[in-house]
Amino acid sequence: MCEHHHEHKSNPLIRIGLAIVVFSIAWTMHNTILFLTAYLIAGYDVLLTALKNIIKGQVFDENFLMGLATLGAIGIKEYPEAVMVMILYQIGEYLQHRAVHKSKKSISALMDIRPDYANLEKEGKYIKVSPDKVNIGDIILVKTGEKIPLDGIVEEGNASVDTSALTGESVPVNIKTGDNVLSGCINKNGVLKIRVTKLFRESTVSKILELVEHAASKKTRTENFITRFARIYTPVVVIMALALVLIPTLGFGGVFNIWLERALTFLVISCPCALVISVPLGFFAGIGGASKKGILVKGSSYLELLSKPYAIVFDKTGTLTKGVFKVTKLSPACGVDENELLETAAYAEYFSNHPIALSIKEAWGKEIDESRISNPHEIAGKGVCVEIDGVTVLAGGVNMGVNPGAGVNTGAGVNIENNSSVQNFNGTVVNIVKGGKYLGSIVISDEIKEDSFSAIKKLKKFAKIVMLTGDNKESASHTAEELDIDEFYSSLLPEDKVTKLEEIILSKKGSVIFAGDGINDAPVLTRADIGIAMGGLGSDAAIEAADIVIMDDKPSKIYDAVCIAKKTMRIVKQNIVFAIGVKILFLLLGAFGFMTMWGAVFADVGVTLLAVLNSLRALKV
Repeated sequence: MCEHHHEHKSNPLIRIGLAIVVFSIAWTMHNTILFLTAYLIAGYDVLLTALKNIIKGQVFDENFLMGLATLGAIGIKEYPEAVMVMILYQIGEYLQHRAVHKSKKSISALMDIRPDYANLEKEGKYIKVSPDKVNIGDIILVKTGEKIPLDGIVEEGNASVDTSALTGESVPVNIKTGDNVLSGCINKNGVLKIRVTKLFRESTVSKILELVEHAASKKTRTENFITRFARIYTPVVVIMALALVLIPTLGFGGVFNIWLERALTFLVISCPCALVISVPLGFFAGIGGASKKGILVKGSSYLELLSKPYAIVFDKTGTLTKGVFKVTKLSPACGVDENELLETAAYAEYFSNHPIALSIKEAWGKEIDESRISNPHEIAGKGVCVEIDGVTVLAGGVNMGVNPGAGVNTGAGVNIENNSSVQNFNGTVVNIVKGGKYLGSIVISDEIKEDSFSAIKKLKKFAKIVMLTGDNKESASHTAEELDIDEFYSSLLPEDKVTKLEEIILSKKGSVIFAGDGINDAPVLTRADIGIAMGGLGSDAAIEAADIVIMDDKPSKIYDAVCIAKKTMRIVKQNIVFAIGVKILFLLLGAFGFMTMWGAVFADVGVTLLAVLNSLRALKV
C-alpha cells in the first residue's frame, strides 16, 4: 500500500519548501553536506517508514523502493539526482493526498446528515444538547432550516421536509401531526415538536452513517487481486532491478555505474501507487455516488457483483406494487349476506397486522368486541384460525380449506378450491369458513407502482426478470403480464421462495439479485448473491438483512444502482489497464536508458494523479 506521509503533518509544504531552499544552496555551492541535509529534510520519513517495515518483516513497499533508489544514487555520488527525486516524490505524495482527501471529503458531504444538536424541552424551555443525550419520550423542537436529529412522531406542527439526503429525491415531503419523521431530514419551513421514539445510536441517521463508514471493509475480488498483485509485484521488480545491474556488467562487460543508475530508475518507476490508491478510491467513489441517489451499498464487493446481473428477482407486494390493499369484491356463498361475511372476516383478522387484515378491518369500519374472540393462531402461509363465540373460524387462501393444518377442523364437504367465487379475479382472495360452513370469499387488490413499469423495462436490458410471490396464480399472472415480467412463481410460502431462488442461482451465468421489503423476505435476501431492501427508510430489519438498501420504494433505483456499479467497474478496469500499461512502457524505457530518475518520478506521480482523477468520475451519477 502507498502510505501518505502527510496525513498527520500540519503543513508538509513548509518541509518541502525548506528542502528546496537547502538543495538550491547546495547546488550553487556544490556542497555534499548540504545535499545530504536537503535529502534528509525531504526524505527522513520515507527512510524511517522503510526501516520500521523491514523490522516488521514488511520489506517490499514503496518506501523501500524509494529509499533504495535514492541511497543508491548517493552511493554513486549522484547527490543532486537523489535529493531532487526525493523532493519530487514528496510533492507527488502531497498532491496525491490532496486529491484523495478532496474526494473523500466530497463523498462525506454527500452523506452530511449527522445532526450537530437537538433542541430539548426542559421545564417549558428548550436547550441545545448533543443528540445522544436525548432519551426516548423526550420532546424536541425542530425549527426551519434545522436537521431533524432523531427519529420520532410529530406531536405538533406541519412542515415541508427535505428527505434528499436519505432518499436522493429532491421533492420535499409534507408532514403533519401524528406522522413519523426520520433523523437526517431537513425542515424546510414551519416548526415541529417531535416526541423521540429512538435513541440516537439506534436512529436512522446513525445506522446509515455506520453503514457507509464500514462499506470499505468488504473488499471486492478486484481489490484483493490488487493487494496480492502488489505483494508479488514489488519483490519481482527488485529482483529485476538487481538483474539489470548484474547481467550486463558481469556477463557483457557493461559499465557498472550506468547500469546501476538504470536499475535505480527502474525501481522508482515501479512504485505501484497508481493501482493501490486508485482502485479502492474508485469503489469508494462509486459507493458515494450511489449514496447521493439514496442507494446505500454495504461494501464495494456488492458493487462488483451488481455490475454483472444474470437475474433480478422481485417480491411482488410492496416492492412492485404499492402494498396498499383495499377490499374490491365480496362474494358471499348462497344464503350468506355481505355484512355477515365481512363481519366474520374482520373478527377473524382482529389480532393480525398484515396489510390484508388491516384492509378487511378498515372495510368493516365498526367496533370489534374483543371478548367474543378466543384462541387465535396463525396457520403459516395459509391463514388464521380463531374462535368467535366458541365457533371455529378460518380465514385464508385457497389452500387453507384443503389443508388447514394440524388440529384445525373445517368440517366435512368444504372444498374452497372448486368454488366459482375465487375464479377469474385480480387480487388476493381471503376465504371464510365458519363452523365448517363456507361463508364466501373477499378479494383484496393491490395497485402496481407507476415506477415499476419503467423500472422493469430498463432492467430487462441487463438481466432476466423474475417475480416470486405468495399471492395466487391469477393475481401474480395479472401483475407479470402488466409489467412484462419474464417468469413468475405464485402461491409460494417463505421457504418455497428460498427453494425457487436456489434453483435460479444454480442455473445462473452471473449474479442473482433479490429485491424485497427486507422484513418478510429476510431469508431470501440473505440467500441471494445480492439482497436489496426496497423502501428500507427507517426499517431496522431492512438495513440488517440486505446488502443494498434503497432508501425509498422506487424499483427504478435498482436500475440506477446497476448503472452506477457498471460505471464504477469500467473506471476501475480503465485504471488497472492504464496504470499497468504505462508502468510497463516506462519500465522498458528506464531499463534501456531512455528515462532519467527525475522523469521516472514525474511519470509515477502523473499516472497516479490521472488514475485518482479518473476514479472521481464515479461520484457523478
